[in-house]
Amino acid sequence: MEFMRLFVALDIPEDIRHALAATIRTLRAACPDARWARTDGLHVTLKFIGDISGEKLEAIKSALASVRAAAPSTLQFRGVGFFPDMRHPRVLWAGIEAGPELAALARDVENSLAPLGIARETRAFSPHLTLARFDRARGLAALHDAIEAAGPLEFGATSAKEFHLYQSVLKRGGAEYTRLATFSFAGSTAQ
Repeated sequence: MEFMRLFVALDIPEDIRHALAATIRTLRAACPDARWARTDGLHVTLKFIGDISGEKLEAIKSALASVRAAAPSTLQFRGVGFFPDMRHPRVLWAGIEAGPELAALARDVENSLAPLGIARETRAFSPHLTLARFDRARGLAALHDAIEAAGPLEFGATSAKEFHLYQSVLKRGGAEYTRLATFSFAGSTAQ
């Protein structure tokens, strides 16, 4: 049986990707030991589905096609922070500020997939973009200084009307993403 690693996400416009790429270049110079994200792979994850039998793909697409919202989700990309904290970081993230409609969309995606036996997320929805991962804490002082020197980080805003089902294939150089389907959730019907 063939398995696919799937997730549901919003795409990020090119102008925001360029702003994020410029910041990553600056911060990477201060902390080259971190594993920095490729900006072409950045997305706003609504739901990580995980490894699923290929036989369930059509049922997943059908469930996602039923998700609707009264209005688009507006997202503002700004600031950076650390998970779990600044002293012992595992992840450097870019923040996403959004109205309640984004959390409602994530919940609706989750609810549409639950009848298919796809496990619900146990953590609260916390939209962010992972910019870097840390294996060890070398170079953090220089990274903190670079973030301070950058001043308020504003990456841009967007209004999302559609989300996507992606397949993720883990490779030596990082994950490779393939868009399997697009779903309009505000306005017109799914494609």
